[in-house]
Amino acid sequence: MNYITCLILGLIQGLTEPLPISSSGHIFLFKNLFNTNIFDNSFSFEIISNFGSFLAILFIFRKDIINLIQSFFKFIFKKDTRKKYKNDFMYIIKLVISTIPVGITGIIFNDYLESNFNSLKILALTFLFTALMLYIVRNIKGSKDDADLTFKDAIIIGLFEAITILPGISRSGTVLVACLLCKLKRDTALKYTFMLYFPVSLGTMLLKVPDLINTPTSLLLPYLSGFIIALVVTYLSYRWLSNIVKNGKLWKFSIYCLCLAFFIFIYFR
Repeated sequence: MNYITCLILGLIQGLTEPLPISSSGHIFLFKNLFNTNIFDNSFSFEIISNFGSFLAILFIFRKDIINLIQSFFKFIFKKDTRKKYKNDFMYIIKLVISTIPVGITGIIFNDYLESNFNSLKILALTFLFTALMLYIVRNIKGSKDDADLTFKDAIIIGLFEAITILPGISRSGTVLVACLLCKLKRDTALKYTFMLYFPVSLGTMLLKVPDLINTPTSLLLPYLSGFIIALVVTYLSYRWLSNIVKNGKLWKFSIYCLCLAFFIFIYFR
C-alpha cells in the first residue's frame, strides 16, 4: 500500500505542480478521500516529491537560468560590456524583489496558517478563489517582454505570491494571474512565474529537510518511486500547461477548480 500510495501521490504532485490548480491542495484532498496516514510522522514525502518537480522544472529552464547567472556576474565584473548584460541583471533583481513578500509572510504566518486553515472547507474556498482569478484573466493579452517588466510589476507580483501561503491556493496560478494583470505577454508571464518558483520552492524544501531525519527506512523505496513519478510527470505537465497558456485557455482550469470546490462542499458536508 505504501508503494501504491506514493506512486499515486507522486503522480498527483507531478501533474498538478506546474498547473494553476494547487498541488498541495490536491494532495491534501487525496489524503482525506482515502484516509491515508502515510504522512502522519513527517513531511518527508512531500519534500522528496517536490524535489522531483523542482528538478524537472529546473531542467526545462536550465538554459534561461545559466544565461541569467552568467549575465549577472558579467554585469558585475565586466564593466566595459556592462550595458549588454543590464537587462538580465535587472531581471534577477526584480525576481528577488518579487520573492521578498512571500518570504516575509511565510516566516511570520506559515505555522499559524497550517494550524488554523488546514480544513476541507478552507480548501474548497481557496479552489473557488483560484477559479475566480483564472476566469478574470481569461482574455488578457499583454504586450510586455522581459525587459519591459518594471519594479512596480515585481512588487505587485510579489504581493500576489504572498497570498499563496494560504493552504490550497495555487502558487503558479496566482503568480501567472498577477503577471497577466501586469500586462506581460503570455510566454513572458509563464517564464517569470517559474523563475519565481525556484527560490520559493528551494527555500521551502530546505526548511523541511530536518523532517527527513525521521523518515522510516521502510518508506525510502516507496518515496523514491514517488520522486521518479513526480519528476517525469511534472516535465510532461509543464509542456501541456505551456501550450494552454499560449493559446489563452486558462479558463478551462477555472471550470475545473469550480467543479472541484463544489465536489468538496457536497462530499464532505
